[in-house]
Amino acid sequence: MSQQPSADTSVRIAWAADAPEVARVQVAAWRQAYADLLPAEVLDQLDEEAFAEQWRRSLASPPDARNRLLVALDHQQVVGFAATGPAEDPDADPIADGTITAFHVDPAQTRHGHGSRLLQACVDTLVADNFRRALIWLQSTDDVLRTFLTEAGWGPDGAHRELDLYGDGSVRAKQVRLHTALVDD
Repeated sequence: MSQQPSADTSVRIAWAADAPEVARVQVAAWRQAYADLLPAEVLDQLDEEAFAEQWRRSLASPPDARNRLLVALDHQQVVGFAATGPAEDPDADPIADGTITAFHVDPAQTRHGHGSRLLQACVDTLVADNFRRALIWLQSTDDVLRTFLTEAGWGPDGAHRELDLYGDGSVRAKQVRLHTALVDD
């Protein structure tokens, strides 16, 4: 009997034990995503252990039962993650609007389908949590993520914001919000 070859890739709900690997991916992704925005010394100081502890705490005590952390796996190695939950934007309905608050794939693992699997798992999770619309914020200059999302059916909803990264106005990050319907009205 011959065994069919199968890809050992998947997405699942994160466990507390995944926190260090989620933090590793987060640091790698942030170093790439913010390379043109933040000084190299700031990016070099990103602390994986501190991020891992924050993820462990949020997994142990989420602010809402609908907050989820999903991990993309390749041969049981975390290669990406996404966080979902109720939307907190002032113009959003936290009952009907869900959000993807984090969405990162390890830069060394892009273009292998992990992002597509992760995005589909986010949508499935938000639908299971009875959200009707999904939102995501992204850097206004992140053309790669914007293209990926628009090709998957997401579109801008006109909302934008500017984050003051240091609180003193010296470094500002402009973001745009995309959305997609999760259920047909």
